Amino acid sequence: MIVLPEVNSEAMPAAPAAAPERIQGRAQGRLAALYLAPGMLGFLIFIIIPLVSSLAISLYKWPLFGDPEFVGFDNYASLFSSDPVFWTVLGNTLVFAVCYTVLNLGISLGLATWLHHIGKWGPFFRVLFFIPVVTPMTANALVWRLMLSDNGVVNSGLAGVGIHGPSWLSDSNLAMASLIAMSLWQGIGYNIFVLGAGLSNISPGLLEAATIDGAGPWQRFYRIVFPMLSPTLFFCTVMTIIGSFKVFTQPYLLTLGGPGESTNTIVLYLYRNGFSFDKMGYASSLAWILFVIVMLITALQFSQQKRWVNYDN
Repeated sequence: MIVLPEVNSEAMPAAPAAAPERIQGRAQGRLAALYLAPGMLGFLIFIIIPLVSSLAISLYKWPLFGDPEFVGFDNYASLFSSDPVFWTVLGNTLVFAVCYTVLNLGISLGLATWLHHIGKWGPFFRVLFFIPVVTPMTANALVWRLMLSDNGVVNSGLAGVGIHGPSWLSDSNLAMASLIAMSLWQGIGYNIFVLGAGLSNISPGLLEAATIDGAGPWQRFYRIVFPMLSPTLFFCTVMTIIGSFKVFTQPYLLTLGGPGESTNTIVLYLYRNGFSFDKMGYASSLAWILFVIVMLITALQFSQQKRWVNYDN
């Protein structure tokens, strides 16, 4: 008979048990996936699938009603080589984007600074400036069309002081300026609101200390306000530029892209090719060119932000 030695059970390591934290983490992961599923499903259906489909459609000669014909990159080649209207609308869009962005940021920054210092009336005026932002663009454009017509409110007011008003929407030299003016009235309220929130986060003590040290208004703005406001201003710049390249409602309702092609933009030209000229493939190629332009400009802004954006606040 073989006698086995006794084993000290207390000295043996216990069997590894599943860590409670790991089990809890897996449960939380499954719960998070459950909550994210509806949003991700919507993102897939309404963003990813249409995005990929539009890229595929851009490689076809695809009428709105009819059989598509694969043409490869012919749509893109036609845009750059044999479509003079494309270069016109691209130039119009760039002019609008540059003028609108510069004026929007300049005016909104000035007004936000003013509203920040007027005391109890600041919130009231912020809401007043923000009302056009939440008003439907279509309604705003129709009101401005009536105001800027030959016999509209603007020319009637000018006639009252003996000035013969121009054709704001029919003159190729004034039509784009009219679109920019309407767009500024519609859009500056958003940036005023955002920049006002950024200004509220700047400690008044810093400005008071700079004033005691002899810093003037411009020195306080350049040395303190602007660096601390730069992340907010960077956000407003990116969003304003992206929105300006997508301008559509204003030229569509105010001028129909005219006179001539002076106010025609990329998105309006895209719409016309797709739904007026029955060229869905051509319109999709325009959409992808616009996407690439906006993506490159946005990437350039992010790559250059370290030169002027200060996050060490």
